[in-house]
Amino acid sequence: MEQILKNFFLFMGQNKVATKMAKKYGLRFGAGRFVAGASLESSLEAIKKLNAENLPVTIDHLGEFVDNEEEANEMTNHCIEAIKAISNQNLTSQLSLKLTSMGLDISREMVLRNMKRILEVADEYDVFVTIDMEDESRCQATLDIFKELKSQYENIGTVLQSYLYRTVEDIQELDSYNPNLRLVKGAYKESPSVAFPEKKDVDENFKKIIKMHLLNGNYTAIATHDDKMIEYTKELVEKHNISRDQFEFQMLYGIRIDRQRELRDEGYTMRVYVPYGKDWYGYFMRRLAERPANVAFVLKGILGK
Repeated sequence: MEQILKNFFLFMGQNKVATKMAKKYGLRFGAGRFVAGASLESSLEAIKKLNAENLPVTIDHLGEFVDNEEEANEMTNHCIEAIKAISNQNLTSQLSLKLTSMGLDISREMVLRNMKRILEVADEYDVFVTIDMEDESRCQATLDIFKELKSQYENIGTVLQSYLYRTVEDIQELDSYNPNLRLVKGAYKESPSVAFPEKKDVDENFKKIIKMHLLNGNYTAIATHDDKMIEYTKELVEKHNISRDQFEFQMLYGIRIDRQRELRDEGYTMRVYVPYGKDWYGYFMRRLAERPANVAFVLKGILGK
């Protein structure tokens, strides 16, 4: 039953009609637990509250299925506005974004133009930018663009997913760029031809890439809510005398809040990924797919209304 629900939510999360309907009717049915409102102002308030608890943040203006230049330019302008707001309000926050929001599905020229606009401002205001990874069909294009931009800008990182077979080779290839990487398990529905279908294999590969990237000496964000992966990382860094300045844990806004604070209290950097915006639907569906407890929370909220 759990796998059926997961497949259903992942399928719905890629449905363009449902995405447009959700954008039109706003945040409902429990999405507010995982999304910090529809506006930049709401995300800034969330950052302030988290920073006050000594929790750094990365914010993401949600957006998917951008298929026209006007919308891609609008998303770019919004990222620039967010960077300036982070700096002007002295917030401890980075910025995360998706290349499809910047025009990846339209043209390479457009996405590079928009990313360079963002990174010029990010350099000026000293705000780090992470390129989120999307589904496997966009993985190579994302990494190619990352490598091109990394040769010109310092304040940039990207994401690799342990459920893809290719990721170990990607870690090896990217090492020469001394990349700052967020490592995740992966949250898209992928074919067994490109991704491990079994959780145990995804977990083992996750451990493998965490170890590889840390031992390469590169900054590593371990983005997981899985206690086994957290404990594995703690043991690994202790065994190899890896400084806590070389890595951080990351978790999603609204998920395992108590655990986030425990890691902070233990002296680890614990960054919270804070999404916001009207285009929340695809992100929300992936959160429901990840854990049955999330579905139960939403159903409880709906029935309680």
